[in-house]
Amino acid sequence: MAAITRCDSGEIFLTVEKPSRYTGGEVNASRKEDSAALLRFALAFPDAYEVGMSHLGIQVLYSILNNRPEVACERVYAPWPDMEQELRRRGLPLCSLETQRPLAAFDIVGFSLQYELSYTNLLMMLELGGIPLRREDRDERHPLIIAGGPSAFNPAPLSSFIDAFVIGEGEEVVTEITSSVLAIRNREGNRRDRLEALAGIAGVYVPGIHTRGERIAKRIITDLDAWRVPLCPIVPLMKTIHDRVTLEIARGCTRGCRFCQAGMVWRPVRERTPVILEEMAEAMLQATGHDELSLLSLSSGDYTLIEPLLKTFMDRYYARRVALALPSLRVETLTPMLIEEIRRVRKTSFTLAPEAGTQRLRDIINKGNTETELLTTTERVFTAGWKAVKLYFMLGLPGEREEDLEGIADLAYKTLRTAQNRGQVTVSLSTFVPKPHTPFQWQRQIGIEETHSRHEFFRRRLKNRNISVKWHDARMSLLEGILSRGGEEIGALIETAFRLGCRFDGWSDRFRFEPWQEALRQTGIDPEFCLRERPPH
Repeated sequence: MAAITRCDSGEIFLTVEKPSRYTGGEVNASRKEDSAALLRFALAFPDAYEVGMSHLGIQVLYSILNNRPEVACERVYAPWPDMEQELRRRGLPLCSLETQRPLAAFDIVGFSLQYELSYTNLLMMLELGGIPLRREDRDERHPLIIAGGPSAFNPAPLSSFIDAFVIGEGEEVVTEITSSVLAIRNREGNRRDRLEALAGIAGVYVPGIHTRGERIAKRIITDLDAWRVPLCPIVPLMKTIHDRVTLEIARGCTRGCRFCQAGMVWRPVRERTPVILEEMAEAMLQATGHDELSLLSLSSGDYTLIEPLLKTFMDRYYARRVALALPSLRVETLTPMLIEEIRRVRKTSFTLAPEAGTQRLRDIINKGNTETELLTTTERVFTAGWKAVKLYFMLGLPGEREEDLEGIADLAYKTLRTAQNRGQVTVSLSTFVPKPHTPFQWQRQIGIEETHSRHEFFRRRLKNRNISVKWHDARMSLLEGILSRGGEEIGALIETAFRLGCRFDGWSDRFRFEPWQEALRQTGIDPEFCLRERPPH
């Protein structure tokens, strides 16, 4: 284990923007007394503090790990470029929030992989933490580097850098990992012993141990009610992306949209019972002081008892001025009662995701809603007092024709008419990315020029002061497509882009495409080849 030289935590915070990203000391954060007997586990999130603190999974694992007396779990987030520059200038390591312990001084560092464009941040955090980037360069002095999350379902692009991947849900397996590493340490085993022990845990893929032909079955939590965590979430010191209590009401989705990775990899559907949800909601609100409660699911409206649950929460919290949010609602699940209950709380904008402009294409992608359902819902929404509706669509879906693009434009104008021309409609366009483990994983992804031509179509077609059009950066979608289905050769691309200065690639104001183009040139990787249609074998 590396010698501990704690960060110079005072003066450096005065030199950077938003020092609260790094100070720690939040309400409900855990800080255990220093002891050689403790297994030290760093939960690492390769994005900014305000993004990572909004992620429920980190809070869940943090609670589970710190509930074990023999484990001390701390957090570390990707430092913003100004902090990275200061750490490098001063020769200081990246440290945890709780005790300012350097990353290299932990036994395990566990990364959460939520989005492919955070991969360069992961390498930046390893380097700043004093940990060799490549797993074969690590020895007994270095922590085990583990990764999990949705992007871990294709571990190949990061397999040169990560010692072990967790495939699936982490609640059970994270305690098995810590128990295994503690047992090896107590009998003075070496790094290879630890990796072999991890390889024997169901749902854990160890690139240095497993052979190419082995199958890794994903881990699944069968009973959500058994995992009532986190009851005391950490309260951030600054405004975050989602500054509220997040209560997971269900996991998985039955809908089977053929483009949706989350809907496929987090199957089967499991629901928490209402009485458990009521107990958890009250405990979390009391522990945090938040004034908003978000009911999280891939499709909140599909929760079996959503209407009585919503009514219970509204009756309980309306007088206490606790707002209620349902961030993921499908058109066909929005009953008049649901709309009325939501109306009592917030009337900013209402977001719906038709995904495609014609029924033919919605059928191809298995998006089970109709134009009539959408327009009926938007009419109810505008009548109930909302002033704005956002519609999400994807460009480049398999089977897309020009009539489907016309259908998006027509649907935007029809939606505006349901507001009797007194509302605002925002059309948000993203490029379809074929994700691993989805029915569309073999499909071709359109390139930058094709995406731009579609953008130009909508720039010409949607000319109404009450309709605004936004689109995702086609260059980001290109990189996401390359990274999401890439093999082990993509590791060289990621490392080269990192060496060329790529950081926070998912942030539009930080994204730079030119270094990625240079990295593609240096590594000889052809984007068109990466985006091609794949044979099913």
